[in-house]
Amino acid sequence: MIEEALRVRRLPERAHYDRATVHSIFDDALICHVGFAQGEQPFVIPTIHARVRDVLYLHGSRASRTLGVLRDGVPVCVTATIVDDVVLARSVFHHSMNYRSVVALGIASEVEGMEKLRALRAIAEHVAPGRWDDVRPPSEKELRATSVLRLPLDRVSAKVRTGPPKDDEEDLDLPVWTGVLPLRTVALEPVADERAAGMKAPAYLRPERESIRGGRGGS
Repeated sequence: MIEEALRVRRLPERAHYDRATVHSIFDDALICHVGFAQGEQPFVIPTIHARVRDVLYLHGSRASRTLGVLRDGVPVCVTATIVDDVVLARSVFHHSMNYRSVVALGIASEVEGMEKLRALRAIAEHVAPGRWDDVRPPSEKELRATSVLRLPLDRVSAKVRTGPPKDDEEDLDLPVWTGVLPLRTVALEPVADERAAGMKAPAYLRPERESIRGGRGGS
C-alpha cells in the first residue's frame, strides 16, 4: 500500500514504486536535492549522493546548515531528476520533456566508523568510478570535519515519461515538425591542472568511457 505522501496523483500511469526504477534513477543522477524546513523557512539544497543497496548517503561539512539540521532528526525529502528528451508537440500546451524523477522521504541519521568511510568511497565512486583507489584517502582530521548521513530508501516513488508528444486529434494535421530532441550528459577531454601538466589522464576519465551519467538519448 503506497502512502498518500508518495502517491503520484497527476498522470498516475507514469508512477513507479519498484526498487529497480528508484535505484536506477539515483544511480544515474549526478546530484540530488535535499529539502527540509528549519522553523518556518524551507530549504532545498543540491548535493552529491550515493546509493548503496537500500540506503542513500549524503555528505557535507560538519558545520553545514543542512547536515546540522538533519542530524537533529528533521524530516527530509530528497529528489533527483534526469531529463532525457525535450518533447516538441504541435501545440504549446502539449510540449513536455521525457524524464526520470524520484522522491524519497524519511529521517536521516549520522554514520561513523567503517560505514562512514565506505559511504565516502561510494560517493566518490558515484561521481568518477575508479577515482577512490587513485588518490589519497581522507585523513582523520578531514573525517572529523565531514558528516555523512544515511537515509533508508523505504519510502520512495518515481515518475517517468517516455515517448513522443501527445497531441490533440484536431491538431494532427497541422504543418508543424514534432518529435523529441534527445539530451545527454557526456564527458569531454579532461583538462589537467597546471601541476598535472604532462601527466596522462587516467583511463576512467577518458571521454570514450561513459563514467559521467546523464540522459539515455532518444526514446
